[in-house]
Amino acid sequence: MIDLTVVVPIRNEAESLEELHRELTETLGRWGRSYEILVIDDGSTDGSFEILCRLQVVDPRLRVIRFRRNFGQTAAFSAGFAHARGRLIATSDGDLQNDPKDIPAMVALLEKGHDIVCGWRKDRKDAFLSRLLPSMLANRLISWSTGVRLHDYGCSLKVFRAEVVTPLKLYGEMHRFIPAIASEQGVAIAEMTVAHRARKHGRSKYGISRTLRVVLDLLTVNFLLSYSTRPLQIFGLLGFVMGALGVGVSGYLAYAKYGLHEAIGNRPLLTFAILLITTGVQLVTVGLLAELMARTYHESQDKPTYVIREIRESAPDTLALVDRAR
Repeated sequence: MIDLTVVVPIRNEAESLEELHRELTETLGRWGRSYEILVIDDGSTDGSFEILCRLQVVDPRLRVIRFRRNFGQTAAFSAGFAHARGRLIATSDGDLQNDPKDIPAMVALLEKGHDIVCGWRKDRKDAFLSRLLPSMLANRLISWSTGVRLHDYGCSLKVFRAEVVTPLKLYGEMHRFIPAIASEQGVAIAEMTVAHRARKHGRSKYGISRTLRVVLDLLTVNFLLSYSTRPLQIFGLLGFVMGALGVGVSGYLAYAKYGLHEAIGNRPLLTFAILLITTGVQLVTVGLLAELMARTYHESQDKPTYVIREIRESAPDTLALVDRAR
């Protein structure tokens, strides 16, 4: 088995690809262990795939997966994890802001007994208002709500043991929550300060507009971590609380009508009591349906969130010849 797979999702990074490939091959070549570079072209329209094809012809360790259209970074990471052949998997952005030289040190830290090593861009080279401030707030919120405390959830530079991330099913923007999602398995997570460089080419495809989507996905993650296998406990609890309040209000109204002989037909409180009881019953019903859906989800067959057009890679015999030549 290959020691390390480096998964790099890209979209319209034609200006960066040759330099990215050179830096990765130089760093991992000096590292001296077996590796492969797996680039996922997430629907590029600027000639990125043509450059990757040219690089792949001369480098058998480079593999390229091309999506039919843009599916998003989470789907790209998911495809990379599914097709990685390394016992360890590193992830990185394709815009040259992550430094490949940090990867060997992260692998060394992981092999000291950790399952995940996350990069921390302590000295980020990004705009404060549009990138740094939302990131700081999001990191604190995610750390507090999930219980997995990290300084930089948004850093793509991470190293994982393959058996930790390969089974994960990722949707939406959940690639940033991988450490929190994996924590359900009882994994050991470490954090390491990594270099962060100013963007050389193009401009970032992500901004403050992603904040709302991240918050919504965080709600999903919290639900999955706490109640994915027992949804009735949260819906049922809310349903019983609301139903109990409705019964209590109804009891008061019954006393007012039959004990105090007051008219209650036109009182808004009666409508409120009916609403509470009805909503309580509905929540319990939703909880039961969610239980059925959860069982179906956990027992169903795997279904990927992406569609691959083609995979370009060298034959195993070619790679073996290159390894023997070294």
